[in-house]
Amino acid sequence: MTSDTLAKSAAVPQSPDRTDLPRIVPHRHPGQWTAAAAVLVLLALALNSVLRNDAFQWGVVADWFTSDSVLRGLWLTLWLTAVVMALGFALGTLLAAFRLSANPVLRAVSWGYVWLFRSIPILVQLLLWFNIGALYPQVLGVRTVDLLGPVTVAVIGLTLHEAAYAAEVVRGGILSVDRGQVEAAQALGLCRWRRWRRIVLPQAMRTIVPPAGNMLIGTLKGTSIVSVIAVQDLLYSVQLVHHRTYQVVPMLMVATLWYTAVTSLLGIGQYYVEKHYARGTERTR
Repeated sequence: MTSDTLAKSAAVPQSPDRTDLPRIVPHRHPGQWTAAAAVLVLLALALNSVLRNDAFQWGVVADWFTSDSVLRGLWLTLWLTAVVMALGFALGTLLAAFRLSANPVLRAVSWGYVWLFRSIPILVQLLLWFNIGALYPQVLGVRTVDLLGPVTVAVIGLTLHEAAYAAEVVRGGILSVDRGQVEAAQALGLCRWRRWRRIVLPQAMRTIVPPAGNMLIGTLKGTSIVSVIAVQDLLYSVQLVHHRTYQVVPMLMVATLWYTAVTSLLGIGQYYVEKHYARGTERTR
């Protein structure tokens, strides 16, 4: 080997042998694995207790789960939820616009509405509307009892209650949009309607959708309170059955399973709606 060859070989760095590299050992978390195992064992015991407990009477639950009376109550519950959410957010959006208005009277009216209906429990509101005939026996020459049936009272009471919360949700979403976005839209010459439709609302929806989804699920479950004024929703329907058969626990399980199934579907829908409006942001990752 010549001196030039030796010099070249000395100039080229030699790659270290893999056996000489330090071995990287991942940090172990025995406490986390132990806690996870304990939680799984407890969940398995709880599930086994529920499934093997004869007091639940799962055969009775299966018989009544898709019965006509239960399905009619479920349909009324879903109908109430859809109507109340649509009307509540329509009124809530109007109240949010009032609250953001430069008119002090409109701001005061919106603030007062939200303060009042958030202060009174929903059960009290429903009972007041249900007994409105004691205050106003007739409206436009028609007896109030004939004008406001239980379902109408439920829609009015729940809508007015939901509108107060929807107003704050919409107002918070609008305020989350940076003021510079609106100013940039004004500089481009966009009219007020296009600014709201193309700039403000798409960005505000990122903030509005999560609490609105929670409100939707809460409204679905909250409709069960209308059973106190004899509206035949899902809960009232199963109550009618267990009043006849005295099978209280299995009928309550029927209602529980239906509420769980519907809220799970709504939760999945909320996830995809949030993903749609979060496009282009870090939350899509």
